[in-house]
Amino acid sequence: MDGHEPVTGVSSGPTPSAATRFRFSVGAVFVLPALALYLGFTILPLVAVFTFSAFHWQGLRLAGFDALANYLRLLAPSMLRQEIARAFFNNCIFFLGTVVLQNSLALGLALLLHTQRRWRAFFRTVIAVPFLVNPLVVGYVWTLLLSPTFGPIAAGLEAVGAGAAIRPWLGDPDWVRPLVILINAWQWTGFPTLVFGAALAAIPEEIFQAALLERASRLQVLRAITLPLMMPTLGAMVVITFVSCFNAFNLQYAVGGVNGAPAGANDVLGLVFYRVAFGGDLNAIGASSALATGTFVFTFAATILLRHMLARLEERVT
Repeated sequence: MDGHEPVTGVSSGPTPSAATRFRFSVGAVFVLPALALYLGFTILPLVAVFTFSAFHWQGLRLAGFDALANYLRLLAPSMLRQEIARAFFNNCIFFLGTVVLQNSLALGLALLLHTQRRWRAFFRTVIAVPFLVNPLVVGYVWTLLLSPTFGPIAAGLEAVGAGAAIRPWLGDPDWVRPLVILINAWQWTGFPTLVFGAALAAIPEEIFQAALLERASRLQVLRAITLPLMMPTLGAMVVITFVSCFNAFNLQYAVGGVNGAPAGANDVLGLVFYRVAFGGDLNAIGASSALATGTFVFTFAATILLRHMLARLEERVT
């Protein structure tokens, strides 16, 4: 015995369990407010819509359990089914046009800004401004700009002697679909441009320098290096575009009103839901909830399938 007894019962610091509890408490302080908002404004309304769709309503009063009857009414031969089919077709056209035009423009702008460092911050700010504006406001502004009677575009055509080209563009079923896609691309191109720019900045510069030493052309570098390395970002942007296009409402409402004018060429599922929910039917809650649920289920399933297809394409390319 050397006369020194080991000291027991004295801790030199917090125990692992105490440290874990402390970290969990700190994390909960930051996570719980966002989680409460997510539950209150996303999950609970979603559950409520699923529940409402299974009941028959008389105004705001429950009239009995309906199971799938509300869904079967949407699929039964009727004017509403024709409207749903037309709106679904328009949503698909809107998505295809947007995903090609918007993302192609965004990729081109991102590549241009990546190589041209001068004024880069200024142009990134400029292209980001439109998507900060509400689509409803954008739709109303473009309706005024494209007016054939007092719009500045018509006035400009008249001034250069091209008055014969003036027409009610947004009142023509053949013109309104491509114009709405163009307006939507004008507003939202800035967002994927910034995302693609960040993806380009994450690619090591040494890879491009090695390709240039091998005397690869810019097109070869784009096809063999840039695009394959950006495939995860491109795929994510395609999925985001798909979801946003099938949630479209504001722009179409501003341009064509609640009926998707002209002649339903601007109609989308969001407008059909609005008409069903506020059209005066006693069972509006049940029918509109069934339509919303069906739209959600389709969008969710199609998103999973699209993401799987893009993942397989990414594996082939890389």
